[in-house]
Amino acid sequence: MIRSRYVSIIAPLAIIFLGVLTLLAIPQTRPVVEGFLNGAFGGRNHFNLFSTLARFSILLGMAMSVLVSFRAGLLNIGGEGQLVLGGLTAALVGVYLPGPPLYVSVVALLAAMTAGASWAVLAGLLDRVAKVPLLIGSLLLNYPASYLASYFVSHPFRDVASGATQTHRIMTEARLPRFPGTILDYGILLIGATAILVIALEKTSVFGYRVRMQGYSYGFARTSGFPTGALYYRTLIISGMIAGMTGYTAVFGLNQRYIDGMLTIPLYTWTAIAAVLLAAIIPLITPVTAFFFAMLATGAIGMERSADIPREIGQIVQAVIVLYLAGVGGKMLSGGTKEDH
Repeated sequence: MIRSRYVSIIAPLAIIFLGVLTLLAIPQTRPVVEGFLNGAFGGRNHFNLFSTLARFSILLGMAMSVLVSFRAGLLNIGGEGQLVLGGLTAALVGVYLPGPPLYVSVVALLAAMTAGASWAVLAGLLDRVAKVPLLIGSLLLNYPASYLASYFVSHPFRDVASGATQTHRIMTEARLPRFPGTILDYGILLIGATAILVIALEKTSVFGYRVRMQGYSYGFARTSGFPTGALYYRTLIISGMIAGMTGYTAVFGLNQRYIDGMLTIPLYTWTAIAAVLLAAIIPLITPVTAFFFAMLATGAIGMERSADIPREIGQIVQAVIVLYLAGVGGKMLSGGTKEDH
């Protein structure tokens, strides 16, 4: 079982690595790879590297949100709605709440986490009370969250003077500071600390052990006397809180406002799901696969700029990986819980 999980990770990465080496060995295709690497890591003053890290920060946050649920055997794919509501809530607090900058920033973070957790719990209530499967309920809840956010930034909270569908800027002093001379903000430190905490708790705490056992076999966890009901909602709350926090970092970091589509068009949540599945739902490997997808997106832009190859090639590669994961990931997610549920 463990060997097959690692093979599922190594196989696609090995194929991609061998493909890159092959392209580097051919003089005609070498500029393509060089353009890709420059797009991901190069640029003036390493601008592209910081762009990759900025994207990686959001992907890592959403990957941790997805990981928490998937490790517990909960197919919560409503992270996009939780991310959007977290970002919107943070923006509204940052714009309209009076007070010292630190106070505004902390309240915005807590409000964003609360919004994300509440939306995740709503999906859980639909599952447990209305008998709407969590997979379906969490997915469907993405749409009203996105439409509500679009309505709010298009009408009551729109910055009309800007001419765009976005909120006003948050308080300048409350935004997350940036590393000197870069576009990368300190949000990556918050996301990184969260990832370390999630991985540590999953491996060393009683809660992490119980969540892991419930993910392996819901029937075993219930028979062993684990509080499966409480674990169910606690897991959803933590997952939603991380998604909401990620929305906060996106708003209080680079953008400093909520812009319609800023968290949905880049497909952060769906890419994060692919990253978690590519890592075979193994916590320690998930940050690596999240960085791989961030590099794939920014590198494709550089490849288009230098070699005149459409950036959609990167999306095609990602789509192929997703198709591969549709088979492998489905077995990983359903193998241990099919009979239990």
